Amino acid sequence: MLRVYYCDHCPIPLPQGHKFPIAKYALLRQALAAENCFELVPAPPASAGDVERAHDPVYVEAFVNGTLSGAAIRRIGFPWSAELVRRTMCSVGATLAAARQALATGFGGSLAGGTHHAFYGEGSGFCVFNDAAVAIRNLGVRAAVVDLDVHQGDGTASIFSGDPDVLTVSLHGRHNFPFRKQTSGIDIEFEDGARDEEYLSRVGEVLPAVREFAPEVVFYQSGVDGLASDRLGRLSLTHSGLLERDRLVLGLCRDAQIPVVVTLGGGYADPIVDTVDAHANTFRTACGVLTNLQPLARLRRLQK
Repeated sequence: MLRVYYCDHCPIPLPQGHKFPIAKYALLRQALAAENCFELVPAPPASAGDVERAHDPVYVEAFVNGTLSGAAIRRIGFPWSAELVRRTMCSVGATLAAARQALATGFGGSLAGGTHHAFYGEGSGFCVFNDAAVAIRNLGVRAAVVDLDVHQGDGTASIFSGDPDVLTVSLHGRHNFPFRKQTSGIDIEFEDGARDEEYLSRVGEVLPAVREFAPEVVFYQSGVDGLASDRLGRLSLTHSGLLERDRLVLGLCRDAQIPVVVTLGGGYADPIVDTVDAHANTFRTACGVLTNLQPLARLRRLQK
């Protein structure tokens, strides 16, 4: 069974009409619970010390204590609350636990995370702390972040700028948020309305570079906001296209024997079931593709 961490046991209060689809997390867990492939585990919270390995301690303290400025809170996009602090720490904790699980077994998953707009000293775009960055900094591993959310992983690119042990890869909409892009190790941009054939071709082009980088672990940001029905995505991808995308990325990890961490990223489809189905398909694909994937410790023994 594949171990997957969830954090919908930590709800956050949002005002009526808020555009963030908080309901998708519980719906996704319920969908996966009906299958026999997954061990679903409540996420342990990360500590402030864990987070500070990737973020400014002053920012971390201000968020935890509720003393961020109004402008900083608006940039994040959620009203501050003690519940938001708990949820944020559990979301980061889910990815950190999933990363440890991946290094031990070959796979770890989070039904949250993918908070790639968080920078070293500030949050943005519904992202408070950068979960992949926290995990990588805590574990001290050579890593590739394969970010296939429709929005550029600007915070991730910024945090790891100049770091030779982290490859950041982002395939995203040219005209979508964030409107001020950062420079990833590899950036691929799409025009509005891009369809499956072009998208999958470009995914296939970048994966050899990921393999050549020889990471000890891949963090797969598996956003599904490229769906044609997504309210914020501006691309025209289908469920079949996203399924093939997942097969390509996870197939690379299997073939190259690279442990992989899967996080969610964005998904804002109307109806919400489109988002839930697409996220669930990513994990179902992992269940089908990731056979005989070795943990990092096993790989290191084989290389000696």
